[in-house]
Amino acid sequence: MSCTIEKNLEKVAMDYKSAGVDVEAGRDFVRKIRASVESTHRPEVIGGLGGFGGYFQLPAGYHQPVLVSGTDGVGTKLKIAQELDKHDTVGIDLVAMCVNDVLTSGAEPLFFLDYLATGKLLPHQLAEVVTGIAAGCSESGCSLLGGETAEMPGFYPPGEYDLAGFCVGVVERSKLLDGSKVSVGDKVIGLASRGVHSNGFSLVRKIIEIGRLTWDERPGSLGGASLGEIFLTPTQLYVKPVLDALKAGLDIKAMAHITGGGLPENLPRCLHLDQSVQITPDSWPVLPVFQWLSEVGDVGAADMFNTFNMGIGYVVIVAPDISTNTLDWFNNRGIKAYAIGEVVTGKGEVLGLL
Repeated sequence: MSCTIEKNLEKVAMDYKSAGVDVEAGRDFVRKIRASVESTHRPEVIGGLGGFGGYFQLPAGYHQPVLVSGTDGVGTKLKIAQELDKHDTVGIDLVAMCVNDVLTSGAEPLFFLDYLATGKLLPHQLAEVVTGIAAGCSESGCSLLGGETAEMPGFYPPGEYDLAGFCVGVVERSKLLDGSKVSVGDKVIGLASRGVHSNGFSLVRKIIEIGRLTWDERPGSLGGASLGEIFLTPTQLYVKPVLDALKAGLDIKAMAHITGGGLPENLPRCLHLDQSVQITPDSWPVLPVFQWLSEVGDVGAADMFNTFNMGIGYVVIVAPDISTNTLDWFNNRGIKAYAIGEVVTGKGEVLGLL
């Protein structure tokens, strides 16, 4: 026995906009960002914005060019930007997380691409993000070559977005830094961070939540700035001072970008398997923001060092006889530098932190 149920359905005219995707807003967004994007273009860029791909000619002068690529995001720091409706600094973060990684090989960042996904495309909001991305690219000397903006209604709530970045750099093969030049006794020079940078924000946000704090609060121990201002401080870009040092002949043997996992996880990545680093305790000032996080969140020292950069955002390793010159080079260019330890025989550990 079969039963057929019929319903009178009223037909409704549908289009892409009624499904949540505003094509015209997308076109408006591209118009808003065009000048920012094109302001970053190096002479090697071929063509303009709007093609299916970006074109970039390798710079002249390389005999055996090695391309170095990197990709990263900003993580849950984006939640703070979205809560405070301030979006330019996370664009700088996105660039920094990628170009600082590529830089560790000795490579010059050439071009950058971004992927931006959102629930509803708000041209003014996302144009702020791209303005920050363009600023980071300009400061790093690389071109914002293109990107993708995906409007995904039902996947992200309106007003929320996620970011990913992609960078390609180049280095002469003979100058590639891969850790093979590091020797026991080499000195470890730490370059100061600007604060939390772009790692550990799930813990930061949990501390704020549990402490029933707001981003508008201004703890006296943090100099009177609001928590929002402090935690949206963008990641330091190390590209220009480091590349200038290499071009000037400073013999840097290896480098590390101190991101997620802090010094314990990132420093060993630029060593031989049979090497470790002995850190000199109290050889650099731990920034007040980290002391505040530790106290307010009751976070132990081991967890702090395994989560945050603790005031050191980048590390270069040099021979002992040029360690003083290395410190002077960066300090004279506005990047605070500290002798924080030396390479020892070991098994890929960072010793002496606790």
